[in-house]
Amino acid sequence: MSDTRSCDGLQRFLFDEAPVRGALASLDDAWRQVLSRRDYPPVVRTLLGEMMAAAALLGANLKFDGTMILQMHGSGPLRLVVVECNHERCLRATAKWEGEVGTQALPQLLGAGGRFVLTLEPRLDKAQTWQGIVALEGDTLAEMLENYMRRSEQLDTRLILACNTQRAAGLLLQRMPDGHGDADGWTRACALADTLAAEELLTLEALQILQRLYHEEAVRVFEPETLAFSCTCNRERVGEMLKMLGVHEAGEILREQGSIEIACDFCNQRYVFDEDEVNQLYQLDVISSAQLARH
Repeated sequence: MSDTRSCDGLQRFLFDEAPVRGALASLDDAWRQVLSRRDYPPVVRTLLGEMMAAAALLGANLKFDGTMILQMHGSGPLRLVVVECNHERCLRATAKWEGEVGTQALPQLLGAGGRFVLTLEPRLDKAQTWQGIVALEGDTLAEMLENYMRRSEQLDTRLILACNTQRAAGLLLQRMPDGHGDADGWTRACALADTLAAEELLTLEALQILQRLYHEEAVRVFEPETLAFSCTCNRERVGEMLKMLGVHEAGEILREQGSIEIACDFCNQRYVFDEDEVNQLYQLDVISSAQLARH
């Protein structure tokens, strides 16, 4: 078989004779788009790339019209990591940190107040948003997500993630309900997956990896899907964020700077609002910045 998948792609597959389904994700251009916008410390860069690959993989089997968000908050050197992946397989990602970021394990990077949240945000306004708390159990992102899927979703999961400056990639295996094929197939699939080196995951294409690992298995391969970087920010949404700032604080910034500039954390697109535009946002009459500051 020849691999017709693009460099940024998601390849889902299914074992015909074992209770296993899986997916491979590779992010090349999309990952480099994220890196081009900010210079991340190596440990933050690796986590961000692995989270992008994990988000693409976890969303592979979701029948969901909206956005899945993986978000970490911390009180340690690592303050925030956010990855979003929507039903159209578009991703965006960003991270924030303070001071020196060492090479300690993820729980230590996040600190005592660290939180890891998985959110499903429907596209329809009236649909209900769902959130799950991912326990910080394990030293790696993959271990934390495996534990979460097993305990919260009752779904045995194996995740292998890797990242360098050119590619972020991952392999996902999930155990299907009993009665689907060879009961030993899950153990065998995981054992073979554990032989996959990070270098192979970062250099081989999807069908090459499947051939390398599972050439003795009956594996059904689905049509590849394209992954891409895309930021959903726009002037209207940024304006809504500006309204949350409050009239008084907005007026203070206008008085000091003459305008308000906001940069998107994900893509660095900058939006500038002058005095008239700020008045319109707050549905005020056209008044001076000094009056707005006193409002």
